Amino acid sequence: MRGRVTNKSSAPAKWIPFLCVFCFALGILFSNRLWDSSAEPNGQQLLSQRRHEQELQVINGDSTTNEKLPQNKDVMDEVLKTHEVIQPTRSLDKSIAVLQTQIASKSSQEMSVKSSAPVPRQKVFMVIGINTAFSSRKRRDSVRETWMPQGEKLIQLEREKGIIVRFMIGHSATSNSILDRAIDSEDAQHKDFLRLEHVEGYHELSAKTKIFFSTAVAKWDAEFYVKVDDDVHVNLGMLASTLARHRSKPRVYIGCMKSGPVLSQKNVKYHEPEYWKFGEEGNKYFRHATGQIYAISKELATYISLNQPILHKYANEDVSLGAWFIGLEVEHIDDHSMCCGTPPDCAWKAQAGDVCIASFDWSCSGICKSVERIKFVHEKCGEGDGSVWSALF
Repeated sequence: MRGRVTNKSSAPAKWIPFLCVFCFALGILFSNRLWDSSAEPNGQQLLSQRRHEQELQVINGDSTTNEKLPQNKDVMDEVLKTHEVIQPTRSLDKSIAVLQTQIASKSSQEMSVKSSAPVPRQKVFMVIGINTAFSSRKRRDSVRETWMPQGEKLIQLEREKGIIVRFMIGHSATSNSILDRAIDSEDAQHKDFLRLEHVEGYHELSAKTKIFFSTAVAKWDAEFYVKVDDDVHVNLGMLASTLARHRSKPRVYIGCMKSGPVLSQKNVKYHEPEYWKFGEEGNKYFRHATGQIYAISKELATYISLNQPILHKYANEDVSLGAWFIGLEVEHIDDHSMCCGTPPDCAWKAQAGDVCIASFDWSCSGICKSVERIKFVHEKCGEGDGSVWSALF
């Protein structure tokens, strides 16, 4: 009984591996079938949807396609913009730095333009420049004590009468020298200087005259510009009234006109190194105003300012000024009240009612010993302190 049972159970055991393989294959087949059956409806749905879209495109033409193209383009543009914005931090910092530099540069340029904008010139009647030197402190003080108003009176003269009076002086050859500092101190006290970009020197008077007119024209819009030496006595009221009579003339040159000899001999006062330009030896100069005091109108002062670099300088300042107007349509006014002598000459004229504009001694080209004598001249020949305030011009 036992042996029979053993024989029957060994035979089916051989089929167990085959049976396992068969079951495994059957399971795989069944799983694939289920997968295919579940995926088929979705695939058919996608195919159906695609076919429906193609039919709509056929019906509507290319409208859908054309609409999608701009949309796609807009999308790409937005993507590119986003890509440009989302840059590395280092590039962004660099861009910010560049922008900051550009803004700072623009602001600097704007400030520069504002700061370089021309300042409006003060409109006045006349500007008087008193030629002076570093060594002439006592002369300046004597002028301040006589015919030139001081302090509040000087400011009032400018404000109410439009008359500017300044001592004109350049600078020394050495920067910030003791001479320059002395003038700075004096100007701080009196506030009556016009500083020029000019190196002081007796033989540089022609250059100084050009620079004075150029500087004055740039600072003040005046009807007349006057140059006077610091050893000459002036009656401001008479000067203003006289100039006012010529204010309708565009180009006028007023002073004591003269025509002295051209001095070719060396080592003499007023020697003319370029004497040969004036013809034969012994010839005279053309007519020009004596250098102690003269006045020119706005157009002539502006002409000097504009042409300063090419105006020739002769050895004598008054000759140079006259030469600059040769060839121009200029009216020369010969007014001898601008060159009266010191007392008794100017005193007699004052008593006769013919008050002089200016007084000096021809022999000294100014008032001889002016520091000591200008007060005496002022007492005898002065128009009175109230004349300039009551003068109509």
